[in-house]
Amino acid sequence: MVAAIIYLGLLFSGYGVLIGSEKNAAGIGLQCKYLTARSVVTAQFINGENGIIGVSNCPLVKKIGNNVFE
Repeated sequence: MVAAIIYLGLLFSGYGVLIGSEKNAAGIGLQCKYLTARSVVTAQFINGENGIIGVSNCPLVKKIGNNVFE
């Protein structure tokens, strides 16, 4: 029951939940994997340890695409 509610929430909102991350391109890039209601999506960010330029960690929740109604 709880899994169905979470799935519907992801489906109708268009958000994804972080399931993994890794640094790439000699530590300059940050690759984040998000689970959406439809698939696993990869997002690329510039890695900045201090957070001034780029991000130091992947966001836990990210708007991935349109919701089911758009």
